[in-house]
Amino acid sequence: MDRIVDLVRKKRDAEELTLEEIERLINGYARGEIQDYQMAAFLMAGACNDFSEAEAASLTTAMLRCGQPLDLSGINKPKVDTHSTGGVGDKVGIIAAPIAAAAGLAVPVIAEPGFGHVGGTLDKLQSIPSFRTDLTRDEFMEIVAAHGLAFASQSNELAPADKKLYSLRDATATVDSPALIAASVMSKKMAEGLDALVLDVKVGRGSLLKSKTESRRLAQLMITIGRRMNLRIQALLTDMDQPLGYTVGNALEIMEASQTLQGQGPQDLAGLAVEVAARMIYLAKNDVSLETARSTAQGLLDDGSAFAVLQNVIRAQGGNADALTQFELLPNATGEHIITSPREGYISRINADDIGRAAVLLGSGRERMGDNIDPAVGIILQAKVGDAVAAGAGLCALYYTDEAQLTEAVQLVEDAFRLSSNQPEPRDLVVDLVQ
Repeated sequence: MDRIVDLVRKKRDAEELTLEEIERLINGYARGEIQDYQMAAFLMAGACNDFSEAEAASLTTAMLRCGQPLDLSGINKPKVDTHSTGGVGDKVGIIAAPIAAAAGLAVPVIAEPGFGHVGGTLDKLQSIPSFRTDLTRDEFMEIVAAHGLAFASQSNELAPADKKLYSLRDATATVDSPALIAASVMSKKMAEGLDALVLDVKVGRGSLLKSKTESRRLAQLMITIGRRMNLRIQALLTDMDQPLGYTVGNALEIMEASQTLQGQGPQDLAGLAVEVAARMIYLAKNDVSLETARSTAQGLLDDGSAFAVLQNVIRAQGGNADALTQFELLPNATGEHIITSPREGYISRINADDIGRAAVLLGSGRERMGDNIDPAVGIILQAKVGDAVAAGAGLCALYYTDEAQLTEAVQLVEDAFRLSSNQPEPRDLVVDLVQ
């Protein structure tokens, strides 16, 4: 049997590892028999030489087998989830999941904290007072059975190797490896016992993968892995050049998600959430057309059914659901800094990456895994690309509780905005569909 160093050497030399070899690495790392420095070397070798499609599938299988997948067979509903590769201001899942649950689907959401400027669903939800995500397996399954939806953090039983690798990838600059992203996402989602999955793969400045080519490759890789495991799956490629919606920051995004579920959200956010939810319904129900699914999703948003689901789930997980309508119950920042337009014109660009990095400087995100975050801070845009602004009009507001890095954050936000004398052409939010 090859030594661990021999397996690392094979990957360093761009050789393809077998499923058996990859399982040995993954299982050994999960049990603590393989050291961080050895796994770090393997990750870097694979990221530099590219993991093959077969290796990506083997990584997914190994991480899935390493844990104890959920058994939701006792819930007589189609099991479906959505996953976003993450972007600035992306709170679509918090809106789409309750819409899908209101449509009669079971949506078991296992999520992880965010890092960098890519905010995590858990971080946003944990800004709700007393809301618990550290659910036991039994608690999680009971809430899904009762309400069609639950949000839980990844446990040491469910794909435990992925949980360890998540932090190591952050420390070794291998976060953006398509194969590692695909294996991480798909091992968690397959462990949920899903029938169908809708992926939202971000494209642009505010995403992990900046180019459409990279994002399409990732989407195709995850779809290939899913289909090998008999999962019904589609991927939307969506624009992340400017932030999604108007808010960036954990409690601020909960406010906007709540407003959207009450019919008062921004058009881009509400539209994408309905499209994602519609595709969840379409994939989960074989006898429903996509147009019918869209109509159903929009109706469940408009009539308040989806909002009621989220309220009930927040209560079931110990949270104060009143915070969804009484925003003063959420964490609130102590300071505000307004950025205004230097001249009149049309907003031609808002660099999502700069906005996201500014929000992290204020404390809304992590520079590295394990960092604490401030749920109250963030940024609220007051205009979006294509809007006309007058000289001195507000472009956005920065909310903070510590001024230590405020100056640097302000500079990033000012640099993020570009003005032009002509109104730019509108851009489609959904760039492409991969299926």
